[in-house]
Amino acid sequence: MKITTHCDDCDGVLIRDVGQFIDRGQVWWGTEGRCRTCPAAWCEQDGGGPTPEEIRQALPAEHGPARLRLAGPESSLVPVLRALREIHGLSLAQARAMAHELRTTGLVGTLVEMELVAAGLRHRSVAAVVEPAED
Repeated sequence: MKITTHCDDCDGVLIRDVGQFIDRGQVWWGTEGRCRTCPAAWCEQDGGGPTPEEIRQALPAEHGPARLRLAGPESSLVPVLRALREIHGLSLAQARAMAHELRTTGLVGTLVEMELVAAGLRHRSVAAVVEPAED
């Protein structure tokens, strides 16, 4: 997705292309920027760490947030906890809180983040569905 801001070098129009993707079981993010007025330009990519909040907020603002829900019959809590702990590196207490949210209202985030968690749940034979989050 594209974000328009002001260039720090010349105060011209800076176009940034930002996004998230899954690679090697982790959420990666990338951004490229180029000023329309001066030669300022860059490309940046990272994975394994948290996506910068500016990118996390821009993606749902453009495409809408995604909601992850459990699908099908009630799943055992054990594989859900294991998946959440593996994906996010959570303590047991944190995973329990996230599992409760998943079972009640569903988890909300960017589409890529929710697809990564859904894949981890499915790997543990837990049926999950990602859908647009209602406002």
